[in-house]
Amino acid sequence: MLLRQIIFSNIAWRLGCGLAIVLGLPTTCWSGSFECLIEPNQVVEIRSPTEGLIDKVYVKRGARVEVGQKLVELESSVEQSAAEMAKYRSQMQGRIASSKNRLDFATKKLSRTQELQKKNFVSEQAGDEAEAEKRIAEAELRDAIENQELAKHDYQHAIDLLNRRILRSPLHGVVVDRMLNPGDLSESGTGRKPILKIAQIDPLLVEVALPLEAYGKLRVGMTAMVTPEGLKGHYPATVTVVDKVFDAASGMFGVRLEMKNRKASIPGGIRCQVEFSTLGGAVQNAEKLN
Repeated sequence: MLLRQIIFSNIAWRLGCGLAIVLGLPTTCWSGSFECLIEPNQVVEIRSPTEGLIDKVYVKRGARVEVGQKLVELESSVEQSAAEMAKYRSQMQGRIASSKNRLDFATKKLSRTQELQKKNFVSEQAGDEAEAEKRIAEAELRDAIENQELAKHDYQHAIDLLNRRILRSPLHGVVVDRMLNPGDLSESGTGRKPILKIAQIDPLLVEVALPLEAYGKLRVGMTAMVTPEGLKGHYPATVTVVDKVFDAASGMFGVRLEMKNRKASIPGGIRCQVEFSTLGGAVQNAEKLN
């Protein structure tokens, strides 16, 4: 749909340029220039993986966000309590200490019994019983240690569930829209209403449709100059995609460029003009990377 819009715009624009030239009217058309569209690199809808009541939303529309920044927090008192209990269980040492004491006692008892056996003061059965008691004590200690390790994993699981109630930004960008607020119910699933919409605008994507005659004259890595509509200056952009499949109805193909926008001075979603040096004249005195 986006490519088709650009195709129609370029066809209409070139028809208008041609008509102006035929009629001898003033025109700003130049060779190698094509109408394009500047789009965000990507747009992400922030949804919760779990259902819950929204407790806090930390950003507003238009705010800039960084990767990992906390955006939304769901009500999580139940998950917090579960995490605290799991933490307490993972730190319990009583059972391990008891098992160690029992093993220490069984070890000493076996040692004394073996000394008495050498002097024929106790029966062989008493020695077997002492050895069995030590083995049981060792097994109890191993079981206590394993249970504590399992409790640590349960604690980590509880923390993971708690972290699912906190939504963080997956990218550097700006908040395009905020659809839900504290007190609203956040529902999981792609068909549900998102909480926030975030757009990555550095780098920006430039979409343009070119005629058949231009095919083979562009390659990935080439630089073109982009003039955003309503803004002063020209900005360099690098070709990242040259389509291998044409639009059959118009005989045109799509090209995507990437344009740096470190200061976020160029908005996404606006029209532009792009000029390729290999397809005609180039715009001179390009602006420095913003």
